[in-house]
Amino acid sequence: MHEERDFHVVIVGGGVIGSAVACFTLQETSFRGRVTVIERDPSYANASSALSASSIRQQFGTAINVAISRYGIAFLREAAERLAVDGNRPALGLVEPGYLYLAATDDGAATLRSNHRVQLAQGADIALLEPEALRARFPWLAVDDVKLGALGTSGEGWFDGYRLLQAFRGKARSLGANYVAAEACGFDRVEERIDAVALTDGSRLEGDMFVNAAGPWAAEVARWAGVDLPVRARRRSVFAFTCPTPLPGCPLVIDPSGLWFRPEGSAQFICGISPDASNDPDDAPLTVEHALFDDVLWPLLAARVPAFEAVRVTGSWAGYYEVNTFDHNGIVGFHPVIRNLVLANGFSGHGMQQSPAVGRGIAELLVHGRYRTLDLSPLAYERILSGTPLVESNVI
Repeated sequence: MHEERDFHVVIVGGGVIGSAVACFTLQETSFRGRVTVIERDPSYANASSALSASSIRQQFGTAINVAISRYGIAFLREAAERLAVDGNRPALGLVEPGYLYLAATDDGAATLRSNHRVQLAQGADIALLEPEALRARFPWLAVDDVKLGALGTSGEGWFDGYRLLQAFRGKARSLGANYVAAEACGFDRVEERIDAVALTDGSRLEGDMFVNAAGPWAAEVARWAGVDLPVRARRRSVFAFTCPTPLPGCPLVIDPSGLWFRPEGSAQFICGISPDASNDPDDAPLTVEHALFDDVLWPLLAARVPAFEAVRVTGSWAGYYEVNTFDHNGIVGFHPVIRNLVLANGFSGHGMQQSPAVGRGIAELLVHGRYRTLDLSPLAYERILSGTPLVESNVI
């Protein structure tokens, strides 16, 4: 926290995390300062926020991630009011059909049961379903190989992530945030402080507090300050397809193979899969791996849902996950040495759903010097330095 509350906050990255930080900071009633957001691509054409599948779940295996999602779903339900500008209420299209995790082994079932205890302790609505219950609830689902399922009965679903980004951005601007269309290229660091951000046009933007919200490019931004951040850009391809057979009550399904799929409207679906670690290079170009659907996804889809034998691909896109290779969890909070540098990185595919809690938390750190709403200290950078990962069993 800066000693005076009229200080200048400079945020590198204007995606959903950076815009959430800007929005919440300016909503702090005791903050009298300025917020500048540097965004090199105001069109957001290649931004992870714009290319996200934009889902939210409570089914994590660590208490902090469940708590973050509990905050997130409550915020999303109220977002139309909380992010309204001049009477214009953003319509995020939030629906809550749930996530359905399927386990095909005894170990997988044991993990679902262990996670279920963590989730219930945080107040999440998750039901464990045996195969017969799965058949009764989802008759279109093939479950002969399934040992156990875990279904979110509330608080899980999907929404329009691009609209959430624009709603945070619009609210922040209405409160006085200055969005600068420029590309940052370095920090002016003097000992344990950053004094300014250098821009590619040769200018400098001075500030008092600096937030790294650079998404997949966060490691490069951190290096400008001499900080090693284990965050890498990893490509994920998403495919849209139609199916002529209705699947009543279809949630977002997480298959034991790593395949995921969910409805998108009445007769359309989207799907994807996390690649094998041996085939997940850093900074791969944002080109869709078209062979992935025919060679990998379609056989898995048809095995899990026989009606998917008759699908037709209607579109596809690729976007980056900002993967924290250390433990696949966000890195949030002040850097322990550079005391005016705040990190908001490495959310590993969960940045969209975690943006409300992270934006709120970082705003509290900036203005009050501590978390007040939700303690995000388990996500601190210190765990990277000590080599103590926050192990999350439900990584997708």
